[in-house]
Amino acid sequence: MEVNVYNIKGEDTGKKVTLKDGVFGIEPNDHVIYLDVKQHLANKRQGTAKSKERSEMSGSTRKLGKQKGGGGARRGDINSPLLVGGARVFGPKPRDYEFKLNKKEKALARKSALSYKVQQEAITVVEDFTFETPKTKEFLALAKNLKIAGKKLLLVTPENNENIYLSARNVQKANVITVSELNTYKVLDAAHLVVLESTVTALNNF
Repeated sequence: MEVNVYNIKGEDTGKKVTLKDGVFGIEPNDHVIYLDVKQHLANKRQGTAKSKERSEMSGSTRKLGKQKGGGGARRGDINSPLLVGGARVFGPKPRDYEFKLNKKEKALARKSALSYKVQQEAITVVEDFTFETPKTKEFLALAKNLKIAGKKLLLVTPENNENIYLSARNVQKANVITVSELNTYKVLDAAHLVVLESTVTALNNF
């Protein structure tokens, strides 16, 4: 499919770029999207949660009451989970939450996310540009010209551009990444995707 290319003033340049149907026009697979997002979030978890179990608690091991006849539970010593300040039963332990996901599944998930953006008409292609110096005002003007001001936007560049990145750093709901950093979670998390013209070729090869 062909889409129009705009400049930073929001004007149609008359140029068109082709978005490959095999990347931007597939039938989205919700299950692999779920798996890819789940893996992304799982990999970010520290996995350091820890609570003490009964054998790890400090305190007397003297039995507090008789085994029978008290009318209550057989709670044993002061570290019993039944008591306030006691140990926890089956509490969390440090663990690794990462899990494996096949490369083909991750690729399908990215394509599905990009296809959803096309269906929602939430992709804008902008001709290549740069800022002479980092200026938040210029990035805000760009968003306003493209009529996406106030939306959660993701700008995808072919390679690292420090001036564009620094210009967007203080803008709420704005994020700038390179095409190599693009993943399913970031695509879905953004309300609108802004792609530089030279980035389209790399995306078509996903």
